[in-house]
Amino acid sequence: MARGTLYPTESRILADKRTRATIRQVTDHPAIHHHPFYYIPAYDDAMQRLILISHRTGRPEIFAELQDSGRLLQLTDHAGIAQWSLHPSHDGRYVYFIAGTGAWRVNTQSLEEENLARFGDAAVREKGMVGAAMGTTTLSRDDRWWAVPVKMGEVSRFFIIDTCTGKREVILERDTIGHPQFHPDDSSLLRYAGPYHARIWVVKRDGTGNRLAFRRDEKKKQWIVHETWLPGTREILTTDWPHGMIGVNVDTGAVRKVTSFPAWHPMVNRTGSLMVADTTYPDIGLHLFDPRNGIGAPRPLCESGSSNAGEHWNTDHCPYDDGPVRVYAPQHTHPHPAFSPDSKHVVFTSDRTGHAQVYVVAVAEEPIGPTREAGLQRDGA
Repeated sequence: MARGTLYPTESRILADKRTRATIRQVTDHPAIHHHPFYYIPAYDDAMQRLILISHRTGRPEIFAELQDSGRLLQLTDHAGIAQWSLHPSHDGRYVYFIAGTGAWRVNTQSLEEENLARFGDAAVREKGMVGAAMGTTTLSRDDRWWAVPVKMGEVSRFFIIDTCTGKREVILERDTIGHPQFHPDDSSLLRYAGPYHARIWVVKRDGTGNRLAFRRDEKKKQWIVHETWLPGTREILTTDWPHGMIGVNVDTGAVRKVTSFPAWHPMVNRTGSLMVADTTYPDIGLHLFDPRNGIGAPRPLCESGSSNAGEHWNTDHCPYDDGPVRVYAPQHTHPHPAFSPDSKHVVFTSDRTGHAQVYVVAVAEEPIGPTREAGLQRDGA
């Protein structure tokens, strides 16, 4: 189907078997669907649209679930979209994405596409299914700056694009640059992932101050992964798999315990008062916890029902220290839970039905979002 096609709502209401939390299944087509990566917002700030990827046309395209009606609007008809590169703007005007060797944005109202940069014959992404190979990008909270890592041969270049003027510059060149994220309160500061043995880096938007923010315990083969900024602080919260999470102050280097719960993909809400994380080996569902008190006692939110592909996660240390690892980990099989802007909902992906679909679980008691006009359809989760 073409860009601008409006599909009927596919929403239906479920109840979690364990917690009885209200879950809304957003998509129901027999194809792959997923929301953006866990630390990238799925909604605009006003929560008018829930942005997602759908393969229902035979290739990944960007869709929006319109929150006033529940209908699904196809925003793109564009070959070669890097499906984990998408980043909705906070003001709701655009969705930014990489396609082929170009950087694009689509206007959510007019559906007009605009090319902001071309990277020549660059491969753009590293090879593989995880880390830098996913091709995630980051947009500053004020929507002014878009940071895009681009793999060019043996070199990774970190592009900063001014979304107002179109000016772009390379602020950094190095071996690998993955999963960048602007600080939520400071659009001049970014974190990004380097190689597995030296993972957490910070850099200024102008390219200065590039440095390793945390040095792992080499003897223990410590596996540091899945980072996010803690709003209102200078801390990066990160998974110390599978032993819990730590917080790293990027100014002082101070390290503290966040939780001993084996959080996998952890994401924090806008106020920094609550985190949500999925789990694997074993999958015991999505859990909520406080990232501030040094205890992080988890409480169950709902089951994920996801297949969580990726055997390399079944370890108590970093598997890459043991030599080359063959990784098969299609990311649409991972929940990647993330809060809505108002903290009342958590978006996640699950292939519990045999196809990856997008779900929204209510943190509060009330059902969340639009449902079919013909009436609510209730099933066991």
